[in-house]
Amino acid sequence: MTNQTDADYIRLLETFNDAWNRHDIEALMNCMADECVFHGVAGPDLLGRTFKGRDEVRKGFELAWQTCPDASWKEGEHFVSGDRGVSESTFRGITADGARIEARMVDVFTFKDGKIAVKNAYRKDRKTL
Repeated sequence: MTNQTDADYIRLLETFNDAWNRHDIEALMNCMADECVFHGVAGPDLLGRTFKGRDEVRKGFELAWQTCPDASWKEGEHFVSGDRGVSESTFRGITADGARIEARMVDVFTFKDGKIAVKNAYRKDRKTL
């Protein structure tokens, strides 16, 4: 077990956000715990679509870029308290069918041993522009 401070986790979230904007899957996965979970913004279940384990989480992350090849998460703000954290950002992208998305979103995180164990994504449901 590691003794991470809130500042350590803020840096982790900044690194994670930067990796999303570079579309760098290896850097993203380096931020994730071995036993990780990702709850996407859309899907059939109460928490959207859930991806469990490193292989599924990797596929879930890559799906974001397949859905919106130019996806970006800008104006990031990060808050941490203990083993929980929140990132707010503005998601921008154009879907494969040409629809433009720009909406504020939030990720809620659970940390474990210096890594992200759970990423739970929420995005405003805004009509395409």
